[in-house]
Amino acid sequence: MSPQLTVKLQPGTEAPDFSLQDASGKTTSLAQYRGKNVIVYFYPAAATPGCTTEACDFRDSLSSLQGSGYEVVGISPDAPEKLASFTGDFDLTFPLLSDEDHDVALAYGAWGEKLVNGEITEGIVRSTVVVDPEGKVALAQYQVKAQGHVAALKEALGL
Repeated sequence: MSPQLTVKLQPGTEAPDFSLQDASGKTTSLAQYRGKNVIVYFYPAAATPGCTTEACDFRDSLSSLQGSGYEVVGISPDAPEKLASFTGDFDLTFPLLSDEDHDVALAYGAWGEKLVNGEITEGIVRSTVVVDPEGKVALAQYQVKAQGHVAALKEALGL
């Protein structure tokens, strides 16, 4: 395993800035969301069962989240081409960003060791960080479950 250690983000701290390519190859940065609340969620791999469940849940909840003042951005280590297929196949209506070198996941504490099918592996730890309009962490959740996560997140945000 890698010697890289990730530090979990804490509410009130500055959210690490990022600039990543989306499914169409366009660069999207956290700075573009300044002045807005943004839900940044990290998922292991596009088009896998859990990640599809979570993405579709965010898609189906997007209008209520946006109506409450929250934007949504998904980040995975997938290449933009894979994200484009995932977006098209499931009619996803929010940006999915490519973090192929997992630098952003590391900065957000969303990369590390995890147990998969009885084996310890290294990769994305399913996580969600809510960033406030000033760019500070409002909420950070790690090792979340795909099923029911959006409902639990909405409850934690008082929505």
